[in-house]
Amino acid sequence: MIALFALYVIVEVATLVAVGSAIGVLWTVLLLIAGSAAGLILVRGQGRRVMEGLRSASRGERSPGGAVADGVLFAIGSVAMFVPGLVTTAFGILLLLPPTRWALRPLVMLAAARWMPTVATAAGGMRPTVIDGEVVSDAPGRTAYDGPSSSMVLEGQIVDIDGQDFQKPVR
Repeated sequence: MIALFALYVIVEVATLVAVGSAIGVLWTVLLLIAGSAAGLILVRGQGRRVMEGLRSASRGERSPGGAVADGVLFAIGSVAMFVPGLVTTAFGILLLLPPTRWALRPLVMLAAARWMPTVATAAGGMRPTVIDGEVVSDAPGRTAYDGPSSSMVLEGQIVDIDGQDFQKPVR
């Protein structure tokens, strides 16, 4: 972790020195301010767009994986905008732009599938198996229906309990 932070500092300082010597200190400071302002505008506008995408996915109008991947990329880009430096600002702005998120979305979904395979298969459309059935006999010693914990039926109808005829659905 310390090595990663040291690499970040070295890259940002080297970039500031290179850009500062190429265009001047004043223009470098103005570039930092302009990048932050552009990032703030993008965070506000794209934040609404990403939230609408998540709402659409919750209503089933859009792929949930794509909406979540957009949200992840948006979150990383937003955090990068608050980290000082030219490189992180440029990285954040790139992640906040819709074409960049669109291009990186499959990579995020692939990484999520490798990291959490059960989530990926669940998002792929696995449905639980439902078996329709009828209770023919209850467990020995039971004389009445005692509630959901005493029944082995997950979904169906109780047809007969101790000679009484029921047509009441059970869930």
